[in-house]
Amino acid sequence: MNASGPVYSQGTYIHGQDTNNGIFYKDSLFNFVSNVRITTSLRDISQFTMVFKPTSDTILIYSVHLKASNGSSNEQQRAEEVDALRVVTDALPSGTDFIVVGDFNIYGSFESAYQKLLQVHSGTDGRFYDPLNLSGTWNNPSYRFFHTQSTRLNSLNGGSFGGMNDRFDMILLSRAVTEPTGVYYHPGSLTPVGNDGNHFDESINYGTNTAVPVSVADALYYASDHLPVYAWFDIGPTSGIEEISAAVSDVSVYPNPLVDEGTISFQLNIATKVFCRISDLSGQILWSSDSEFFIRGRNEIPFPSFLFKNPGLYLLSVATDKTLINKKIIVIK
Repeated sequence: MNASGPVYSQGTYIHGQDTNNGIFYKDSLFNFVSNVRITTSLRDISQFTMVFKPTSDTILIYSVHLKASNGSSNEQQRAEEVDALRVVTDALPSGTDFIVVGDFNIYGSFESAYQKLLQVHSGTDGRFYDPLNLSGTWNNPSYRFFHTQSTRLNSLNGGSFGGMNDRFDMILLSRAVTEPTGVYYHPGSLTPVGNDGNHFDESINYGTNTAVPVSVADALYYASDHLPVYAWFDIGPTSGIEEISAAVSDVSVYPNPLVDEGTISFQLNIATKVFCRISDLSGQILWSSDSEFFIRGRNEIPFPSFLFKNPGLYLLSVATDKTLINKKIIVIK
C-alpha cells in the first residue's frame, strides 16, 4: 500500500480468536482513535473509532465475521453475535455515525441475524440500514450483481468454491449515515469489486469479465474466496442535498400484471418515512404497511401475498409526509 511512499497507516491490531480485523487509513485524512473488542462466543467484533481531520467528524466502524454455514444452529449463533453488537450500538447517542462491514455469512432477509441488525429497539438509535434492501433468499440469479462469494468454481487449496452465488459481504449503515450531515453514504455507490453480473455459479475470471481487467480478475480469483466491497461516503456539509424535498418518485410494481409474487419499488430523493396502502376500486383499504424509515435511493418491499388469491384491479398508494403517489395494479391467476 505504501509502494509509492508513506501514505497509509495501520490502526491498533488485536489478534482475535479464529479471525482477525485490521484497519488501514490515510493519516493525512484520518486520526485513528481506538480498536475496542466486542466479545462473542466465536469471533470477536472490532469497534474502530476514526476522526476525519478536515471536519472533526467521528465514525465508528464495526468489523464482523459471523458464524459460517447453513443450518439452524449456525443461524442461531449468527443471531447471538448480532445481539452482542446491538447491545453496543443501542447504547450510542442518537445521531452517531457508524457502519458495520465484513463477512456476515447471511443467506437472506429471512435470517434472524439480518432481521436483528435492522430491528427497531424502542428508545434507541442503534439499528442498521441496508442500502440495497434486498428481500428473500439472496443466492439466486436475480441478485447476481450483488454476490460476493465464491470467486472460484473449484477448490483452490482451501476456501469456499462453487462460483459466485452468495451475498455474504455487506456494508450496513446507521440512520445518521443515511442522512446528509456528518458522514453520509453516497447512494448507489456500494460495489463488489469484479462482479459484472455475468459469473453466477462461475469463477470470477472465467471468460471475459466486463467489470475489471483480466489481471484484476485473476488476482481476485487467487487472493480470496470473497470479493472486496467498497462504498463512497461524503463527510462534512453536503451543500444542496438538504434542499431536496422528501418526495417519493418512480413508483412501480413488478411484474405487472402480478401472478403469484411481486415487489413494490420506489425511489426516494432523501431518507424519510414511507407507508404503502392497497385498496380496491371502491376505496376499501385491503392492506396497509407500517410507516417505516427508508434511505435515499431505490427501495423495495414485497407485495402482500394474500392478494394473489383475489385477482382483480387494485390501487397502490405510496406516501411520505409530503408526497402521495397512486398506481393501478393488476393481479391475475
